[in-house]
Parts: sequence; C-alpha cells; structure tokens
Amino acid sequence: MANEEKKDFNAMLHKENGMPKIQTVTDPAAIRKYGGEKMFFAPPLAYDALMRRVPWGRLTTVGCMREYLARQNHADFTDPITAGIFVSIAAWASFQREGDETPYWRTLKANGELNPKYPGGVQAQKTRLEAEGHTILQKGRTNIRYYVKDYEQKLFPLDGTV
Repeated sequence: MANEEKKDFNAMLHKENGMPKIQTVTDPAAIRKYGGEKMFFAPPLAYDALMRRVPWGRLTTVGCMREYLARQNHADFTDPITAGIFVSIAAWASFQREGDETPYWRTLKANGELNPKYPGGVQAQKTRLEAEGHTILQKGRTNIRYYVKDYEQKLFPLDGTV
C-alpha cells in the first residue's frame, strides 16, 4: 500500500464488499494449488477479530487465520490475496485509532516472517515482539528478512484448543 497517512483504514476495515462469501473456483491449476474448489472471502473485520484474540507473548500467521476461516465457513481455502490486504488494513486501522488497539504485530507472514507492510515496518514489529519475549532472526545478505525464532512453539490456537 502507498500513502497510508492519507487513507482512512478504519472505514476500509468496516467495508464489507459483499463478504463473507464463497466462490467456486474452476481453474484446475488453482484447485490443485489450494486443494479444492470452494474459496472463502472473509471481510476485513474477520481478520481483525482473529488478530485481537492472540494474547501477549503468543503469535499467529496469516496462513493460520486463513485455514481457520476456511474451516469455520466450510470452504476448502480462503483467498490469499484479500487475506494479506485485509491483515494490513487491520494493522493500519489500529495504528490510526486512539485506543482500542488490535495487536497486529503478533500476526506473522509465512514461516514466521515479520511484515514490512505494517505501520513502522519491520523495525516497529521487531521492537514490539522483542518486548513480548520473542527472539528475532535476520536472514539474507542482500534481501534481508526478519523472522521470529521458533515461532511455531508460540502459535496461539485460534480454535480454542491447547
């Protein structure tokens, strides 16, 4: 996203855009890639609600949220493009609000990677995660990326299991 300071992310967060909905996918390559035909589209508030459930010191990933939403809505998978966009919208909406914070920094990308699209970029997310006791690893020489060490051990079960 660009020009974040000029956008009203809280308005975007509350825009439903005809969601939730399930769409049938007919492209054989997509069916193979995602493991089914029923693709779920969750509204931005659904991602925000899941992000709010993750307690201090615990983590989730965009993938975990997508899998949870697909299961809950009897779909084969959740649209990955809108998921990434809506997670960023939830983060920026929280950043723009006074109070009522969504702990977006606890939501990681695949493989425990920090999200450079969050407010303040990777450095701000790194600072918040380290304050909660997580160790951040830097990987790469030219294309540097940051990851939470052993993030799998800190994942919060969105379905309520322990």
